[in-house]
Amino acid sequence: MGFNIAIDGPAGAGKSTIAKLAAKELGFIYIDTGAMYRTIALYLIREHVDCEDEQALSDALRSIEVEISYTDGVQQLILNGENVTDLIRTEEVSQMASISSAKPQVRQKLLQLQRTAAEKYDVIMDGRDIGTVILPDAQLKIYLTASIEERARRRYMEMQEKGIECDLHEIEADIAERDERDMNREVSPLKQAEDAVLIDSSHMTITDVCEKICELARNAGA
Repeated sequence: MGFNIAIDGPAGAGKSTIAKLAAKELGFIYIDTGAMYRTIALYLIREHVDCEDEQALSDALRSIEVEISYTDGVQQLILNGENVTDLIRTEEVSQMASISSAKPQVRQKLLQLQRTAAEKYDVIMDGRDIGTVILPDAQLKIYLTASIEERARRRYMEMQEKGIECDLHEIEADIAERDERDMNREVSPLKQAEDAVLIDSSHMTITDVCEKICELARNAGA
């Protein structure tokens, strides 16, 4: 088994950004589980699958093959042979991923893929239930969070920089709704693992958080 770092936390906490930087600093592989769920969500949108129809969802999942590869250390998502890495970051896909990832069939579809990668490599993996379900034996677990207001502000600035029109109050409402859904879903709800280190990044820079995680990892034997 490789050295595993599990980073959990709510939407917009900066998990992916931080995990990528820490992985580069430590020489680890970064596994973006959210991107895997987004890949499945993209397929469900394309095929107009109703996630509340269990039979339709199960049928669709049998037609999905998700693979991960790496180009210059950057994770690539392959959906049925198509590289969809640049197609899964839309708000529509994000919303579908939040809904579909709560379904047991979807989580089971990706569980083994995630665990196999963690057994083979030194990895940093981020998501909602990495430390509690996917990698319960990870040598280091982090629960990364920030206030709703700060997470909304960051998302707003990110979208503004991309030239995307958006409303800050709507973003806040969307994040609050996702928090409620993620924390109260029946399957693998978002929660802090008992042995996870809590990091509130509301008043921290990206560099500060990255340095903190790398320090914790080295102290844990990475």
